[in-house]
Amino acid sequence: MPETRETVADAQYTIIIIIKVMVSSSGPALNEELRCSICLVTDPVTTPCGHNFCRTCLSKCWTDTQTCFCPLCKERFSKRPDLKINTTLGKLVQHFKLNQEPEVFCDVCGERKQKAVKTCLMCQSSYCDSHLEPHLRVPRLKKHKLINAVENLEDYICQKHERPLELFCRDDQTRVCLSCTEGEHRTHNTVPIEEESREKTLASNDCILTSSRTVHISNVMIIGLGILLVAVLLYTRCQSEQLKMMEEQQKAAEKQAEDLIKELQQENTELKRRNTELQQENTELKRRNTELERRTTELQRRNTELEKDNTELKRRSNELQRRNTELEQDNTELQMRNTELQRRNTELEQEIAELKRRNIQTGLKWAQTFAVNVTLDHDTANPYLILSDDGEQVSRGDIKRNVPENPKRFDHAVCVLAKQGFSSGRFYYEVQVKGKTGWGLGVARESINRKGKITLSPDDGVWTMILRNENEYEACAGPSVSLSLRVKPEKVGVFVDYEEGLVSFYDVESRSHLYSFTGQTFTDKLYPFFSPWPNDKGKNSNPLIISPLLNQEDFTWNY
Repeated sequence: MPETRETVADAQYTIIIIIKVMVSSSGPALNEELRCSICLVTDPVTTPCGHNFCRTCLSKCWTDTQTCFCPLCKERFSKRPDLKINTTLGKLVQHFKLNQEPEVFCDVCGERKQKAVKTCLMCQSSYCDSHLEPHLRVPRLKKHKLINAVENLEDYICQKHERPLELFCRDDQTRVCLSCTEGEHRTHNTVPIEEESREKTLASNDCILTSSRTVHISNVMIIGLGILLVAVLLYTRCQSEQLKMMEEQQKAAEKQAEDLIKELQQENTELKRRNTELQQENTELKRRNTELERRTTELQRRNTELEKDNTELKRRSNELQRRNTELEQDNTELQMRNTELQRRNTELEQEIAELKRRNIQTGLKWAQTFAVNVTLDHDTANPYLILSDDGEQVSRGDIKRNVPENPKRFDHAVCVLAKQGFSSGRFYYEVQVKGKTGWGLGVARESINRKGKITLSPDDGVWTMILRNENEYEACAGPSVSLSLRVKPEKVGVFVDYEEGLVSFYDVESRSHLYSFTGQTFTDKLYPFFSPWPNDKGKNSNPLIISPLLNQEDFTWNY
């Protein structure tokens, strides 16, 4: 026979009564047992120690640890337990959750919110007793629809028309608003919700009277089951605690026995070791005693010999004292001669230094006989460099110039080559570096990489000397060689002997030699290399200036 609406309503109401009786009759003990020590139990599982937890909470607790333990009593488990969901306890928890009335708080209260007693469907807000007073006094607000405080207010508002659901459609068995009755429910049988509620209450009362005996019997059974469940849970917990206590006592006794056995074994081993050591010491003492007796005899014999030697030593001591007096006299004479030698050595060093200076000056004079005039090649200049029209000056700019693309141009390294290249013989040129805090000068082979970064070293085809940070001079020999200069050069001369594999640098003003690359092997054509270095916020803005060497007779020599 098909079920009627009244039968379904009776069944639902009976289920609600059973759940309420079970929850109310279980008491605080059941409420406590149905809670996880971490949260309200969901998918409950039982650990070997007898405590109940959510499977999710317990899994999270064991995620970042290698050992598994009970979060409540801290008992550790040798291996991870295979946890199964407690189905019976899970069902009780679900009934418990469904029958807990949610707390609704007043929407008007400030920091300390009071519990709401009514919800206004027109204002769509919940109010406590004090804030509900205007709805009971003001005539306009007294017309608003008030219901018992609810948490999910949107279930009482029409989502389509945003008006209170005040009517009930008996045809569709659903709540509707006034605007709904003017639309798709216009021809349906609609009544106020209060009237529908009264009729269902009367039907429910008839159902309750009809099944009161059954409900009474069910209540008694549920109360008994609840009490039985609490008793079983409490017994299980007590039994688990007793077992745990017995296991801990047994483990403590076993550990104490093991510790005692280990301690006795260690003491026995230590006694054996000490006995062996004493035997070895006794043997060693006997051997030493024999050795001492032998040495005593030997010492007595030596003592007699020493007495003889003592007489000889006294004689020799007198002889040594006489010789010592003679040596002291000789030492005084040697000190006088050493002082004279040091004076003459100082004079020789000064003469050698003077000869070196003259030799360097002669070398620079010889190098300048191979002077050539060189000019800067605009086609090789980096876009940030500024070259003079005559090709004799170069400085670093702050703006990248728009220049034609050229395979000979350096696109990353901020440098420029001369137009003139040399594949044999000797050549010399001079560059003014006065007032600069950084620069780079030298020669580069024709096949040097023009695109991307380059390293200043002979291995990459560049033989240079640089200045950086105003007073740090280096020869880029790969690795670099730091140069200690007493005078800061204002004009630098660069000399190249292609066949000899020689690149030398000179301070033209002080006529001193700075550094030389020797034993190099040149295969490509060599071009003079210039780099004005970064501007250093204007401190290094002076240009590199190539000194013209048209007339060799213009050179002046200072000896």
